[in-house]
Amino acid sequence: MAVAVRGGRGGGGFSGGVRNFFSYRIFVSAMLSFLFLVTLTVLFTSHPSHSNHDSAISYTGNAYVHRTFLALKSDPLKTRLDLIYKQANDHVALVNAYAAYARKLKLETSKQLRMFDDLARNFSDLTLKPSYRAALFESGGPVDEDVLRQFEKEVKDKVKIARLMISEAKESYDNQLKIQKLKDTIFAVNELLIKAKKNGAFASLISAKSTPKSLHCLAMRLMEERIAHPERYRDDEPEPELEDPSLYHYAIFSDNVIAVSVVVRSAVKNAEEPWKHVFHIVTDRMNIAAMKVWFKRRPVEGGAHVEVKAVEDYTFLNSSYVPVLRQLESANLQRFYFENRAENATKDVNNMKFRNPKYLSMLNHLRFYLPEMYPKLHRILFLDDDVVVQKDLTALWKIDMDGKVNGAVETCFGSFHRYAKYLNFSHPLIREKFNPKACAWAYGMNIFDLDAWRREKCTEQYHYWQNLNEDRTLWKLGTLPPGLITFYSTTKSLDKSWHVLGLGYNPSISMDEINNAAVIHFNGNMKPWLDIAMNQFKHLWTKHVDYEMEFVQMCNFGL
Repeated sequence: MAVAVRGGRGGGGFSGGVRNFFSYRIFVSAMLSFLFLVTLTVLFTSHPSHSNHDSAISYTGNAYVHRTFLALKSDPLKTRLDLIYKQANDHVALVNAYAAYARKLKLETSKQLRMFDDLARNFSDLTLKPSYRAALFESGGPVDEDVLRQFEKEVKDKVKIARLMISEAKESYDNQLKIQKLKDTIFAVNELLIKAKKNGAFASLISAKSTPKSLHCLAMRLMEERIAHPERYRDDEPEPELEDPSLYHYAIFSDNVIAVSVVVRSAVKNAEEPWKHVFHIVTDRMNIAAMKVWFKRRPVEGGAHVEVKAVEDYTFLNSSYVPVLRQLESANLQRFYFENRAENATKDVNNMKFRNPKYLSMLNHLRFYLPEMYPKLHRILFLDDDVVVQKDLTALWKIDMDGKVNGAVETCFGSFHRYAKYLNFSHPLIREKFNPKACAWAYGMNIFDLDAWRREKCTEQYHYWQNLNEDRTLWKLGTLPPGLITFYSTTKSLDKSWHVLGLGYNPSISMDEINNAAVIHFNGNMKPWLDIAMNQFKHLWTKHVDYEMEFVQMCNFGL
């Protein structure tokens, strides 16, 4: 009995669980069916099957969902229509993207751009055809399969054309993109290059105008020697050769002891008759003692004669006579050079170059007073302190000057180094008196006929134009522009082998040209006594340095 009772309870529990399980499934199925029907009802009542469209067809947002549900419900062709239309729209978007990209690359006039625009327009026109619009997009009934097939064929033809065009244009547009990116990169790099060049030129200018420690040391050692032993360096009586017009006279104006010594040593070394050569050296008051000590301790070989003087020894060079000295006393010019103002603190290399007070140094302008400084001479050879003499120069005194004052090597080639580069031809005076295409020449090695100079009154001409340029409107500063003006019609062109320039800035000068030159000139910022000198040319200068001189060794010059 007990067993029967337990068995009966167990059987009743099992059958109740089964009934509950099936009742739950039926309930869930009924609820899902009800929700599905409610959803369909809401969709169909909210979005009727026919509407007035402004465009060819509008399958966006809820309209696209509506059409999809209709297709699932009643017409599978409408799903096919949606897919075809979507494929067409995708290719229209791709064609428009390439067309827009072509415009970005400035290809508006290209044939490919017009083809892309026409193809995009054809896609749009296809959906606007009345037969397709009425049968496919505005009909509330079933889709006509024949019309759909024709529509599909036309869409696929245009898709094929679009793909072909894109395939052909892709490489071209990719190249255009690369070209444009390359142009942008080149522009950016060029901007950085210009900036780096300006900064480099500015740093080079500072280095060029600074006095190296070894040069300062040498001047101080020589001065110390002069102070310690004054009896050894008393001035001697002037030699008669210093005014002998039958000898070969040189003028060198500088405050750089070692540079002057190289000029003199190289000229004497290459002279056939060194005892006939006379060197007139003029320096400033600060370096006169050092210069005299050098040539006392290291007399020139071969019997050549050396005269060392200071600018102050020429008493006629005062502000009442010399325009440059008078201008230097003006408040405007002092403000231009020496005031530490924002407009002066510029990194414009050209402005910085001409703000250097050396351009108003009397040493720089002594070249315009040679006849008065050496009244008994007929000819004199002017040499800069950054030159090296490589051949005997006596033939320069025998050149027929044709009545000209200045014998110089011309520097123009093509349109470069013409008068227009150095003078302001927007000024009426300059425009009236000079030819902008006239060929410029170089200072550094010039043979001057002092008799012709006096006859042509060249110093008076220089004073006239220097006075006019007090406001710096005729030319910027320096001595070459007034030299070009002063000797405008009185310069005789010399053969280029007499004077080769550019060893201080131009690394491309050929060694053949240098070896054939009588005088080589280290004009530019890279002077041979500086660390920034060009190594391929520096030895041409250093081989004339007197390294046996004890003070040169003590100052570690050249190390």
